[in-house]
Amino acid sequence: MMPINLTLYDETTSGQKQPALVLDILSEQITARELIRRRVYQEVKDYNTRRPEYLRSLVQPTDAEQTLNGYRLRQPRQIDWEQQYEKALEAFERNGFIILVDQQQVEDLDTEIRIVPGTTVSFLKLIPLVGG
Repeated sequence: MMPINLTLYDETTSGQKQPALVLDILSEQITARELIRRRVYQEVKDYNTRRPEYLRSLVQPTDAEQTLNGYRLRQPRQIDWEQQYEKALEAFERNGFIILVDQQQVEDLDTEIRIVPGTTVSFLKLIPLVGG
């Protein structure tokens, strides 16, 4: 089977949508948990290889500040993808972000997602309400 190029998008509650990452998916089924794992692994690998000033990622690393361009580490360093993955799973569980597949919300980490050419996957980051 040929791999399917799956573009992952980051979306905000204000409707802004931008491509975050493209993954090559080798099977038609993937769980939400595996999708998060693959995304986080690729983001961290790309950051650790290139060391740009800002990290665009699903979750904020420890000892980093949020900026308009992404997260900025106070001290440049290698990031541990497994720590980021654990943080991402926790964020999903506490509704820090939701995953939309073809505009349908994925409720559970073990949900099987069917990937076909043209499938749209968005990670909608939810901003906590002040005082909420």
